[in-house]
Amino acid sequence: DQRWRGKVTDVRNWFVFSASERWREDDREQEHYADSGGKSGGQKEKLAYTILAASLAYQFGLDGLESGEARSRSFRFVVIDEAFGRGSDESARFGLDLFKSLGLQLLIVTPLQKIHIIEPYVASVGFVHNEEGRISLLRNLTIEEYRAEKAAWNR
Repeated sequence: DQRWRGKVTDVRNWFVFSASERWREDDREQEHYADSGGKSGGQKEKLAYTILAASLAYQFGLDGLESGEARSRSFRFVVIDEAFGRGSDESARFGLDLFKSLGLQLLIVTPLQKIHIIEPYVASVGFVHNEEGRISLLRNLTIEEYRAEKAAWNR
């Protein structure tokens, strides 16, 4: 049964959710989301990033960061695989800004065509190369080394 298989194998079908986006000034509702129904692709992406960030904030106990409280020295490491590959540049920046505001350390796995989006947010990059599908090689560069090499390629 394809319908049943889709329901149990796609985690997006496991939960029913709703979220309310509100103005800080007066707690007035700006936007309401229910299972991302009826929203544009960009709105769905931003909602997904917001839900992920909220769950991480809850998991790591990250309340009060915007009020200027000192950040904990706890380890807040998050791996995001296939990040930002299909979405818009604007939504990717929204997610990256949101994760940055929470003080999260990210390991982002993303296609090379999206590196221009993550470049301002990272300290280093790792390029994986797998020639003929036999052996994978990893090359680590600081962001400064990457920018210097990129400038040399573009000459």
